[in-house]
Amino acid sequence: MQRHDVTSQFTPLGDLHLGRIGLGTNRLRNTPDNVAFIQSAVDAGVHLIDTAHLYTGGESEQTIGRALSPVARGVVVATKGGYGGRGRGRPEVLCNEIEQSLESLRTERIALYYLHRVDPETPIEESLGAIKEFVDRGRIERVGISDVKIPVIERARKVVPIAAVQNEYNLSERKHDDVVDYCTREGIVFVPYYPLHGESRAVRDTAKRHAATPSQVMLAWLLARSPMMLPIPGTLSLAHLRENLGAAGLELTQAEIRELG
Repeated sequence: MQRHDVTSQFTPLGDLHLGRIGLGTNRLRNTPDNVAFIQSAVDAGVHLIDTAHLYTGGESEQTIGRALSPVARGVVVATKGGYGGRGRGRPEVLCNEIEQSLESLRTERIALYYLHRVDPETPIEESLGAIKEFVDRGRIERVGISDVKIPVIERARKVVPIAAVQNEYNLSERKHDDVVDYCTREGIVFVPYYPLHGESRAVRDTAKRHAATPSQVMLAWLLARSPMMLPIPGTLSLAHLRENLGAAGLELTQAEIRELG
């Protein structure tokens, strides 16, 4: 398992340089308060907002569309499709979901689109082939995949360039260590979901030494893990969001990193 010092406050995504802490929106409802929250999140420095076709029955995408259309340069709204069981990765299903996402987000082009899960009934080549058609038409700019291992990533890259991988990863869940290292070597953004799991006494002690919060320590540990790491902790609180963003300026010592994990 490789370790990397944090040498930049940004993660490269193609020609973009994104702030190292994004925002997850799986609980976002389409309300005026949440529209204002998304606008404030961008003003606070969030460059990556993560959503999905299924989040809150489509309200998450609709809220982001209301808040940000047209999306400012340097801000990436990432969404996902193809989740929900067998058959959800069929080309016709994905095409329908992509069209709905484009409409909900009020955009002509999705900056980053993930295949949310690999469908056990549909070869990944077919699912990604459908997504690639939207890339070729200029409706999707970059492609990602979620909940995958290295052999699947390599199969995917034969169909379309893969810009990001989104897997579960945190202090207590390390089964994708090899995927993190692979993405680091290959220049692929690794987006850990459930990043704020694994609080422990060591986390709390480290937070106390730095006058930080446990959440900030857990995020800082992730950022130290790889320069391609871009966590997306979810929140509906502007205060909590700003707390999360503050983790990008928290530098852990090598001894602390070893102690944490």
